[in-house]
Amino acid sequence: MIMKKSEIILFQLIFLLVVFLANNSPVFSQYGPTTLTGPRLGFTIISGEMADKLKDDYDAIPIVTQFGWQFEWRFFSLEDGTSGVVEIIPLVGGVEQNLFLPSLSALIGIRSKKGLEFGVGPNVSITGFAIAFAGGVTVKTGQLNWPINIAYVPSTEGARLTFLFGFNMIIQ
Repeated sequence: MIMKKSEIILFQLIFLLVVFLANNSPVFSQYGPTTLTGPRLGFTIISGEMADKLKDDYDAIPIVTQFGWQFEWRFFSLEDGTSGVVEIIPLVGGVEQNLFLPSLSALIGIRSKKGLEFGVGPNVSITGFAIAFAGGVTVKTGQLNWPINIAYVPSTEGARLTFLFGFNMIIQ
C-alpha cells in the first residue's frame, strides 16, 4: 500500500493527536491504581516489499532506529502478582536515515509477578494496519522499571521485528 502525500500528512496529524490525548487524558486513570509510562529506544528490522521500497525509493537500509514513548496502565492485579496491562506505544523510526516512519500500537496484555509479559493488539503505520504481537520482561529496581521487549508485526507487504528497551517509574 503506497500512501499519497496528503494521506501521510493526515496520518502524521492523527499520530500526534493520539500521542497528545494519551498523555493528557485522565480517562485511563479509572482502570487501575498504577500508571507506568516512559521513553523507549530500539530498532526495527524490516522485510519484504517494505524493505525493497526503503532501498529503492529512499536509498535506506531496512534496519531503522526507533524512538518513542510507552503509555501503560495496569487495569487489574491479582494476589499472586499477575496484572493486566493496556499499552499505547507511539514510535518514530528512521530518523538516522532522514526518514519519518511513524507507528502506533495499542496492546492488551498480561504481566507475571516476575515481570514476564505478553501482549497483542492493533498497529498502524504508513504501510497500513496490522496486528502486533509483543513479549518481554520488565526488571524492577527500586521504583524504576526496565522493560525489554520484542514485537513482531506481520503484514502483506512484509514483516517488522522490533527490539525496544526503556525505563519507567511507578506513579500512584
